[in-house]
Amino acid sequence: MMQLYVFAGAPGCANSTLLNGMSFVEGWEQNFFISKWSMHQLLIECPSIYELMACPNFHWQHITVLELWRERLHSDGKSHVILESYPPCDSVEILKQALLNNKLNYDGEELPLPFNSEILEWANKTQEILSSAKLPSGVKFYNIYGTNLQTPHSICYGNADKPVSDLHELRYLQPRFVCVDGDGTVPVESAKADGFIAEERVGIPGEHRGILCEPHLFRILKHWLRAGDPDPFYNPVNDYVILPTAFEIESHTEKGIVVTSLKEEWEIISNDQDGQSNTGDKMSLSSISVSQEGANKSHSEAHATVFVHPGSDGKQHIELNALSVSVDAS
Repeated sequence: MMQLYVFAGAPGCANSTLLNGMSFVEGWEQNFFISKWSMHQLLIECPSIYELMACPNFHWQHITVLELWRERLHSDGKSHVILESYPPCDSVEILKQALLNNKLNYDGEELPLPFNSEILEWANKTQEILSSAKLPSGVKFYNIYGTNLQTPHSICYGNADKPVSDLHELRYLQPRFVCVDGDGTVPVESAKADGFIAEERVGIPGEHRGILCEPHLFRILKHWLRAGDPDPFYNPVNDYVILPTAFEIESHTEKGIVVTSLKEEWEIISNDQDGQSNTGDKMSLSSISVSQEGANKSHSEAHATVFVHPGSDGKQHIELNALSVSVDAS
């Protein structure tokens, strides 16, 4: 059995990086790291950044777009500011125009660094190969991805008050990101877009690289790899171990009246990221009652109560009591 973990493309970050570069640190720490603009000049010739652009053939649930506020002259002779949206296929032409005069000054000589269409062609072929790849029979695929962080999905340049007048200016403008759920770099939709039939897919709250240090991740790997003593009650999705500790059910029937009582108890074992118990220290109580009128004056009622006891040593006791009464008047 093989374990595979895929973190797919980062379309929002890729487009922004091609136009404006990328910085991994903020504030005074930038003095010890390569500048954002130097990073831009390096990445514009890097095949991987083109491979991370939004795949034009992927059927997005929410398509990623490049948005520009532009001033246009209408037929009435008046100028109007409009918001233009470019899907992946059309945004390439915008990137080409914006980087048409991009140059690198090296030892007093200016070297042209436009948008590299040849690398994009290679990247598209790489995406085609990856999208048509199939797993060998007998290989099981598992997908883990990061969640709960605002992640760039689409980008927008300019605004209604200050539209983009020249596409060459895009290199010097600060974009506004339209964010979705993800790991801060890769959106959830992209991270799950591997095209394989996964045995399981589990999202873990965490950052793109920091997720590798999450205790939840290691508990999942241990469960999937069946390392050590596997726990049959462990659920990798919610990171809980639910142990049924008691179950009782009784039913009595007399003169058309059926009374059924149920009692069930569980023990939930769950730890937070620091390995400490995250259970509460107060008892909570929830209840619900329902009734239903049936045919021939039959009637049914049910009442259920759930007790959540205070947690101790990473364990929490749950108790369910339920009672139903059915009257058959036929």
